[in-house]
Amino acid sequence: MHATLAAATSQLAPITDTPRLDAELLMAHALGTTRNDLLLRHLDAATPHGFAALLNRRLNHEPVAYITGTRAFWTIDLEVGPGALVPRPDSETLIEAAIEHFARRTPRTILDLGTGPGTLLLAALDQWPEAEGLGIDASDSALAYARRNADRLGLAPRASFRLGNWAEDLTGQFDLILANPPYIGTGEALPPEVRDHEPASALFAGADGLDDYRRIVPQLPRLLAPGGAALLEIGWTQADAVCALGAEHGLEPRVYKDLGDRPRAVRLT
Repeated sequence: MHATLAAATSQLAPITDTPRLDAELLMAHALGTTRNDLLLRHLDAATPHGFAALLNRRLNHEPVAYITGTRAFWTIDLEVGPGALVPRPDSETLIEAAIEHFARRTPRTILDLGTGPGTLLLAALDQWPEAEGLGIDASDSALAYARRNADRLGLAPRASFRLGNWAEDLTGQFDLILANPPYIGTGEALPPEVRDHEPASALFAGADGLDDYRRIVPQLPRLLAPGGAALLEIGWTQADAVCALGAEHGLEPRVYKDLGDRPRAVRLT
């Protein structure tokens, strides 16, 4: 298996920044085990029959998460697939910022706008066992993943999901509002694995990528409970624009950077 992984890593190098990791995740999936278990126990095993087919799918730019059907995020593992945006490590910046904001208390009510497969909401509910939350999405397909993830993680009693258009027709107030809206400009180039596989409705937001912030931010003052916070993921060039939009609606902005030291989240309070 050592030689197979080395060869697969070489084949994948032209199409991904993480060729060895991709190869190991695909091999673990073919073996029906975890990557950690693969590295600890199975590197001397024979290569499973199904690995070649999985590798070919990845070489055709299909996301690893769609091939394996799962993606780790924060402290949870999520089921993902076609029709749902693949969770990304950059989005964990929102959870980290929320933990900082709520260092001395628990956010009892959480709203996730554009929840996708439940990524941010379920991570937050796992972080705060006393919280309850609502996830909104315009995609029935994404919500089906979210509900299955909530069930599998044992979070369904505290998580509800609803089909909707951002905060339209939504009432009540929330301690924590999370959102990872589409923020890519319609003319921007994307890698084939994103452009050809992930849902365009979760990626693109007008010529400047800001259309959905213009829909979401004006609703935040009426939805935020006293002392609450809204955390919005942004493209790394969009901090000034989103901060200005928040200030325009009476909200105080603060920018948080991701592990690559790029602006990745705006907190509005």
